[in-house]
Amino acid sequence: MKEKIIFGFHAINSKIIQNSSSIKTLYIDISRNDNRMKNIIKNAKLANIHIISINNKKLFHIAKTHNHQGVVAKIKEFSFKKNLYELLDSIKEPLLLLILDEITDPHNLGACLRVADGAGVHAIISTKNNSVGLNATVAKVSSGAIETIPFFTVTNLSNTLCKLKERNIYLIGASNKSKKSLYNTNFLDSSAIIMGSEKKGLRHLTKKNCDILINIPMSGLIESLNVSVAAGIILFEARRQRIINI
Repeated sequence: MKEKIIFGFHAINSKIIQNSSSIKTLYIDISRNDNRMKNIIKNAKLANIHIISINNKKLFHIAKTHNHQGVVAKIKEFSFKKNLYELLDSIKEPLLLLILDEITDPHNLGACLRVADGAGVHAIISTKNNSVGLNATVAKVSSGAIETIPFFTVTNLSNTLCKLKERNIYLIGASNKSKKSLYNTNFLDSSAIIMGSEKKGLRHLTKKNCDILINIPMSGLIESLNVSVAAGIILFEARRQRIINI
């Protein structure tokens, strides 16, 4: 079984609550004795998790970052039992998907996972090449959403988009060049929101495969938003429409 590293109080506490059996070892800063540390040690002991106290230098060696907050865990590799299409076919309500086209910043990916969880997204699909994968930073920023949102990587996004269309999933691309506002867009049917990379936005072929391109109306001088912020705005508009139409 391959191992992954996660760190930070929120990410590890969420892991303990949701899937404690996947934690192989919890490493804690031997110099910390505050209430936050006591709480996570208590939760870990209740879940029978093996705990090792080490110094900050060794924690950095494991986490590869100074942002570990004094808690690092080795866990079994993230995985989901179903493949993408099995998952999609098993869901009986209108689908809401988030597709990420070459997102490279782990903080952006983690934030996208977090907003996707809050908006009720059924799955995230990401390009495999030129994209960040699920790693410790993503896990920390996601605040536990890495455990709740099925995440799939694909090598050929264009082919995947065509297969989604075959399942009558409406492909909605985000582009600040579009004149179609998200507030005039119908999200009630099965939909996939497609977000482009931090620097270039959606690739040409991805745009071509979209059924529609939409924008977020902006009032200031800045032309675009951070990808995770933009994804959150669009996803929660979709959720708003679905809530008021229940």
